[in-house]
Amino acid sequence: MKIKALKTAFPYTVPIFAGFWFLGLAYGIYMNASGFSFVYPMLMSLLIYGGSLEFVAVEMLLSPFAPLQVLIMTLLIQARHLFYGLSMLEKFKGLGWKKYYLIFGMCDETFSINYTARIPEDVDKGWFMFFVTLLNHLYWFSGATIGGLIGSLLTFNTQGIGFVMTAMFVVIFLEQWLKEKNHASSCIGIGVSILCLIIFGADSFMIPTMIAIIAVLAAFRKPLEQKETRP
Repeated sequence: MKIKALKTAFPYTVPIFAGFWFLGLAYGIYMNASGFSFVYPMLMSLLIYGGSLEFVAVEMLLSPFAPLQVLIMTLLIQARHLFYGLSMLEKFKGLGWKKYYLIFGMCDETFSINYTARIPEDVDKGWFMFFVTLLNHLYWFSGATIGGLIGSLLTFNTQGIGFVMTAMFVVIFLEQWLKEKNHASSCIGIGVSILCLIIFGADSFMIPTMIAIIAVLAAFRKPLEQKETRP
């Protein structure tokens, strides 16, 4: 039963492997270039397991101690997982101990597979979702760990590798832009970000920006939803 579930789950995760390994390697090298031992990306990828948050955490670790700011930033970056969790309540029912790992390991890509995959009737859905989650977790963990290890062996200049985080968010934004029928919410995000950057400055604008974006989107939720549903 477990082997069959693993064989069924693996093909779904192959595309994730390619993306996770590339980003994981870049993250590990980035951590090493920032002055951290390979132990940091290894443990962070294993225990935090939040790609965008882990990249941001590098700057947090290098910044002055500010636990409240870190807590708020973490909640804002990972808030989407609240909605993932609500969507998976029915699917996780009756899975016993496996559901605790499924909750912990539910990243964007894993949620997408486990929520939409058509699992054959002769395959246990609990083990299928478990192996999808475990494989994706291992891809990220191994990529980040290897990146941290080989980072110290690289002889070329790694200055500027931190831009990989910026590039990642730009790609995510562009992909979302192409999928949108209406770009009103994206334009709101851009406009609010520029306004907060001007008001609060480059060192302090991130948290006010995310709070302001959430507030504006909540205030104009109905008009935005109506625009999105128009043909």
